[in-house]
Amino acid sequence: MPADAITHTQPPSPKRRRPLIALALLVVLAIVTVTLARGAAHWLVRPDPLAHADVLVVLSGGLPYRAEGAADVYQQGYTPLVWVSRPAGPQEELAQIGVHYIGEEEYNREAIVHRGVPESAVQILPEEIENTEQEIEEISRLMRRDGKRTVIIVTSPEHTRRVRALWNRFAGNDLTLIVRGADEDPIDLDHWWRNTRDVFSVVREYLGLLNIWIGLPVRPHTHGA
Repeated sequence: MPADAITHTQPPSPKRRRPLIALALLVVLAIVTVTLARGAAHWLVRPDPLAHADVLVVLSGGLPYRAEGAADVYQQGYTPLVWVSRPAGPQEELAQIGVHYIGEEEYNREAIVHRGVPESAVQILPEEIENTEQEIEEISRLMRRDGKRTVIIVTSPEHTRRVRALWNRFAGNDLTLIVRGADEDPIDLDHWWRNTRDVFSVVREYLGLLNIWIGLPVRPHTHGA
């Protein structure tokens, strides 16, 4: 073959390489973003191993999943008593227009009993609460009043780390917390950015943790204020 018939493959010019490099960087960035996003939701989940406790508490919110998760724990024999927190609601405003308000705590109680927990084992806490901070304060106060030392708190999986942080800040060292996420909760930890419910949950948890880390400058809302 004549020498001049031999063709040589020329490397792409710098101008042609730029789009390929940009595409590769975008692919790497997308992979890193997805990995970090998945990790962001999973990092919020901080459950403790189950152990026997004096009482189990269902935090408000996440109806009916937290109540169902609490009933499952009770059925396994880890506690003899279930407390249900009482979130503030519009009962006074509705009463003024002649409407009877049934609070979330009643539905939680019914869901727990429906799952097989005896009615006598379920108690609704007396004080209305506005947020998790107030729940922790009331739980720890009632535990000391009743001579209880260990509690299982059931909440949503992504809420467990913030519950632990608030407990460490407000409950004191003489009480023991076991925090658990409800298995029934439908949050998609691997793809939480795909729907508004999960996005709201994850973002709210990080904002709540940030508030704790900087000293809780944002205080609980007072109902009716």
